[in-house]
Order: sequence, then structure tokens, then C-alpha cells
Amino acid sequence: MTTSASADGAVKHILVVGGGTAGWLTACHLAKALNCKEHTAVQVTLVESPDIPTIGVGEGTVPAIRLSLQYLGISETDLIRHCDATFKQSIRFIDWMAPTAGKTHYYHHVFDYPERQDFKLTPYWLLSQRQQSYADTLGIQSRICDLGLAPKLITQPEYDGVTNYAYHLDAAKFAALLTRHGTNVLGVHHIKANVKQVETSADGAIAAIDTDTSGKLTADLYVDCSGFQALLIGQALGVKFIAKNDVLFCDSAIAVQVPYTDPSAPIASSTLATAQSAGWIWDIGLPTRRGVGYVYSSKYCSSAEAETALRAYIGKGADALSYRQIPMHVGYREHFWQKNCVAIGLSQGFVEPLEATGLLVYDACARMLADTLPAHSQQFGLAAARFNQHVRSAWDNVIDFIKLHYCLSDRQDSAFWRDNRDENTIPLSLQHKLAQWRCQVPSAYDFPGRFDIFHVDNYLYVLYGMHFDTDISMLRHRLVQHERASQLVASNQQYLKQALQVLLPHRQLIERIKQYGLSAI
Repeated sequence: MTTSASADGAVKHILVVGGGTAGWLTACHLAKALNCKEHTAVQVTLVESPDIPTIGVGEGTVPAIRLSLQYLGISETDLIRHCDATFKQSIRFIDWMAPTAGKTHYYHHVFDYPERQDFKLTPYWLLSQRQQSYADTLGIQSRICDLGLAPKLITQPEYDGVTNYAYHLDAAKFAALLTRHGTNVLGVHHIKANVKQVETSADGAIAAIDTDTSGKLTADLYVDCSGFQALLIGQALGVKFIAKNDVLFCDSAIAVQVPYTDPSAPIASSTLATAQSAGWIWDIGLPTRRGVGYVYSSKYCSSAEAETALRAYIGKGADALSYRQIPMHVGYREHFWQKNCVAIGLSQGFVEPLEATGLLVYDACARMLADTLPAHSQQFGLAAARFNQHVRSAWDNVIDFIKLHYCLSDRQDSAFWRDNRDENTIPLSLQHKLAQWRCQVPSAYDFPGRFDIFHVDNYLYVLYGMHFDTDISMLRHRLVQHERASQLVASNQQYLKQALQVLLPHRQLIERIKQYGLSAI
């Protein structure tokens, strides 16, 4: 199969270079938006190597993925059946604060929105001297997670739930599902070939992709999804990578798959993130195994020390497992759209997977590219400027939010944690927000960007899960609806009782969905 660029400058062919989750999400979004299945004058082709495996450890998602899957027309039942998917309702942060009176600290960043639109309960929680945890006061989801329950009923349609949720899944099987859907349903052309060379033109644009089995491939727009290699945006076009390891110290990971000793063991519906002396360990429950890994800083911990810590966390049977070291390039490109090349995925940028940030950003970028793609290459310059501005802002927002988890910690047990509180490692944008929030509750007005990845709801859970001190005593005279606040807290507790009566254990619901399926919306 051959591909070619149009002679008149009209955007008629897009070539995605690289597969995996980022590549296939991008191809699917483009094919859906361009109606490639019906409007065959526009073509989306994905070329991927049959020899290079994807990194494939990103097994966590965020709720936005549900909107994308539903938009693309992918069945939630198929996702659960074919991708070993389970439900994810929160990230449970364990030991990110020092123990108090010998008691381990943990908190949930759940996915339900903490605040109502018509009444803000957070200030009243602050005035109440935080009698119970923030998440437990403002909602029900943290308790549902702690009790091991699922977020929805078997009778609810696909993508609907009692609480908000995302998924844990097998990344390789998810990419395979996207491949089938993209090619069979959305009209993506699929080529398996190795890229031998990337040719550029005199003006610095991509001219062609030379492959080993399909010859030269040309297109009107190239999307670089080649991972950390960055074959197009980095190696061919020379767009600089801006490192951010002076802010986010974790630059390495070691991953392992841990089978259940008991196949009927409960499945957590939270990503467990347990702090360590030089980073943190993720623990993700799938139906037949757990995905576990230690994200750490090589400055503070050797690979051998990291593996020893991970083995200790796993405990019995750890010595029989196979461990994989993964280097991480922390930062982002100076530009994400250069000439006729757009980078999405690891070629674009990466930070540690603390809040499933990678897939969230890549999916959002793919959707934005698909929805705003110009019809003619003469408009690429304007589109690129807008795309670069939005994506740069998104990555800076992500970095602020991830850093928040570290700089709020009061752990003193290692240099890693002490250095994370050094003001010189905290972005000014985050410092200014934290200074403001010392005497004022965060609000939506602090996050005006349409393309911001994390918003006020996310910050509230982390700030007050980690005992951030907001002193609103000067605002006490404005807060006069104490009775209504008490009623809302009582209403949450009543809603929790009702939910506990109908929600199934997580594993039990997954097994029922695999057997009976969910009703399509």
C-alpha cells in the first residue's frame, strides 16, 4: 500500500507514525471527526512497527476517557470483556504524609465533584475544624472505594453510574481494541512496517517516511506517535525537549505483573499510590493480576534499591516475578506542532503517571487536533500557534498539579521528600496559588483555561486530603448558612446508606458484566 500528499494543499491524507494507545486514539479521533468511513476523499493511515513493543504499563485512566470511548462508538461491555478492564473511582494516596500518633495517613482523590453548583460546602467544612475527612464530608465515593464496591449497577446503561468513574485496563489489549475499532468501524488504514528514514524538505517540513516493506509514504500532515524516540518531531525536525526534572524528580520506574494467589480476591476500585523514600509505588487491580510498579528518582535511589523496595512491598512470591526497568524523560517539547508535523504521546511530553496524566493529555490533544484541523495546509501556521499555546499551558498545569502532591508533604524521612519542599523547585505559578489559598478557598476562577487538564475539584481533594491550612476566619461573617451546610452533610450520609444497599462488590459486578453485558445507551 502507498500513500501520497495532495498536490493542491488540501488536507486529504494524514499519516500517524506509531501505534500503541496514543497512536490509535489519535487515529480514531481523526477518522471519526473526518468521517473517513464514508467520506473516502480524506484518509487517515497509521503505520507502526511489527517489531517494537509499546511500553504498555499505563493501566490507569481518568473519567474523561469514558466520554471519548462513547464518542468513538466503543462499547463499554467490549472494553471490559476484551481489555481486562475494571473500574477506577479514585487514587488512594497512602503515606504521603507522616504518620500521626503511629497511624498511617491516607486520603482519596475521588472522581465525583466535591462541590454543588448552588452551594459551596468547603468553607463550612473548614470552619467545622475538619471533624471528618474532606472527601467523606462532601461525598460518598471515598467510602464506596474503602468498602470495595463498584461505581454502578448492572441495570444501568453503558457509561452511566451511581458515581463518576474511569478504568484500569491492560494497555496492550486496549491498543488492540482501538486497532480493531479504528480499522473496522472508523476506516483507518493500517500499515505494519518499520521506519527506515524520515525525509525532510528544503523548508524544514516532513517530506516522506521511508519504510522497509511499504516504500515511501507521504501525507499532508504527519502525527508523531513514535514514543520517546520522537522520530519525526525530535530526530528529524530537531524540536528541543525541555526537561522538567528540576521540578519533578522522578525519572525512572520498575514495573511488574503480580498474579492473584486467590482468583476470587477483591479488586480495589482505586489506584493505590503508596509513598516510598524516593518516590511512590502504584498498585492497580485487574481481574487476573495486579499491575505494580515503583516510580522513583535515580538521584535519590539506585535501580537495585528500587527493586528491593518493590519486592518488599509485594511480599510473598516476589522473587519469582519478572521486573522491567523503564527510564522516563520528564518534560515536554518546545513546540508540539512544527511545520506539517504534530507530536502526540510520549514524543510530545511525559511526566510520571501519578494522576494518569499521560493518557489524559494525549486523548485531549488528539480530540483537539481532530476537531480543529484546517482543511488546507496554508492554515497550518495559525492552527499550530493555537495548538502549541494550549498544549504548553496544559503541560504546565499538569506539572503544577503533580508537584502539589510532593511539596505539601510533611515527610522528613529522606532527602527526596525534604528537597521537594524547596521553594526553588516549586513553579512560581504554583507558589502564587498556594499563597492565595492560605486565606481563600480555591475557586473555578483560579482555573480560567478551557484546556486546563486539572481544575479546582482536583486541587480541593489533594489540598485538603494533605491537611493544607486555609485560614478563612476573616471571612466567617459571610458564612451564615450553617443549617443548610449541616443538611447537605446529612443528605450525603443518607445517600451513602442507599448506595450501600444496592452496589455490588467490584469483582462481582465485573464478572456479571462479562457474562451478561450492559445495556447500550
